Amino acid sequence: MHPSIREAAMNDYQALCKIFDEVDALHRNALPEIYRQPDGPARSREYIHGLIEDEATALLVAEREGRLVGVVKVSVTETPDIPVYVLRTYAAIDTLVVKKECRRSGIGRSLLEAAEQWARERGAATAELTVMEFNEPAIAFYQRFGYKPASRKMRKPLT
Repeated sequence: MHPSIREAAMNDYQALCKIFDEVDALHRNALPEIYRQPDGPARSREYIHGLIEDEATALLVAEREGRLVGVVKVSVTETPDIPVYVLRTYAAIDTLVVKKECRRSGIGRSLLEAAEQWARERGAATAELTVMEFNEPAIAFYQRFGYKPASRKMRKPLT
């Protein structure tokens, strides 16, 4: 059964927090020097409201049998108007997550395709995303849909 994809609404807030917590826990476990367990929700109501109201951003959710099972955030932006850049409009896809028990059922694909379509309708010519090196399943997922490495972020402890 294919999920229905729609834009998030504020009444989705509690379900969104639960879904985001799954990806947050993955990051906390892999990189505890960067990510921590917050005392409350990792994303405030104001933050989610801001995403929902931002015309350049979509928070798309996947629903199956009346419950939220996934979410993706996508924004459309333009390169800075400085001489070194080719001016272009592109999509930044962020935080695609599917509830663990629903993975490998086409929900991620549906969310990614919906995010790309939303961006295409707003003039984006390309889509970009960031994925952590430790997250090999996510890397493989994105590669199946034609995403290729474009840069590498590196870090080094100084203490």
